Amino acid sequence: VVGAPVIAVLSARMTRRTLLIALMGFFALMNGLSGLAPDYHTMLVLRFLAGLPHGAYFGIAMLVAASLVPTDKRTAAVGRVLLGLTIATTIGVPLANGVGQAIGWRWAFAIVAGLALLTAILVLLFAPRDVANSNASPLRELSALGRKHVWLTLAIGAIGFGGLFSVYTYLASTMLAVTHTSPALVPVTLCVFGAGLTAGNIIVPRFADRALMATAGGLLLWSAATLALYPLAALNFWTLSADVFLIGLGGALATVLQTRLMDVAGEAQSLAASLNHSAFNTANALGPWLGGMAVAAGYGWTSTGLVGAGLALAGFVVWAVAAALAKRDGI
Repeated sequence: VVGAPVIAVLSARMTRRTLLIALMGFFALMNGLSGLAPDYHTMLVLRFLAGLPHGAYFGIAMLVAASLVPTDKRTAAVGRVLLGLTIATTIGVPLANGVGQAIGWRWAFAIVAGLALLTAILVLLFAPRDVANSNASPLRELSALGRKHVWLTLAIGAIGFGGLFSVYTYLASTMLAVTHTSPALVPVTLCVFGAGLTAGNIIVPRFADRALMATAGGLLLWSAATLALYPLAALNFWTLSADVFLIGLGGALATVLQTRLMDVAGEAQSLAASLNHSAFNTANALGPWLGGMAVAAGYGWTSTGLVGAGLALAGFVVWAVAAALAKRDGI
């Protein structure tokens, strides 16, 4: 949340290729140092520092990907970049956890640092060389904050995407307390969720490149419906897994809104692209917070689905306002 906008503004005069290499190099360094952390407080600081490049890296990487394809293929290109994140969630996280248990957590961080360094080298070798924009400046990037369509797009994600996180955060607890599954099946369902995210980023961009805003609205309604089914689906492992996969498909909203920001940000592309990740991290706080309040109030673990459906519908209301203003302004 902090790193994305700050880095985007301060690095306005850097070439995108150079910035990607620097961000991934810094990420590698901080993860390597995390593996050497002598105590908890040092680890805490290093984890914060390791998180700083995250949003800016993905935002800039998506801009680079979109610049390599025709306009009507931008969302597909953005989706390809996000596939890395969804596959990492599905495979990388369980794998790193397994490595940590097998040979020690310090080696898990060492492997992450090595992969990050490899990524920086691959970007150096294969990313297209670009020229820094002589007109770029921190003030020009900050101009994105004065555009109402940027704020509306960010609000759609910050609110509407919270529903997915409301369910995902408490999924393991729901499976154990409501579905009464074996703890061994929890990782299976988490992988099913990741598979839904991956499938969404493959399928949905094909529609978004033809009708961007309509696809965003449709995804919010899709999320509301699948999240509303969650309390019923949670009673059985198979129906729960199917519903979790369908909920995961709605995660493609991140890809769609990223492309929308490219259309409304004007010359402040870097900041707007990075802020999209700040918005979704806000959703990652809002959804679990409201879902946790519902559980704490005694409404049960499955109430997170209804909270999520409410957030998706609230996001749809913001989308409706954004769509109406976009039609009026011709954007």
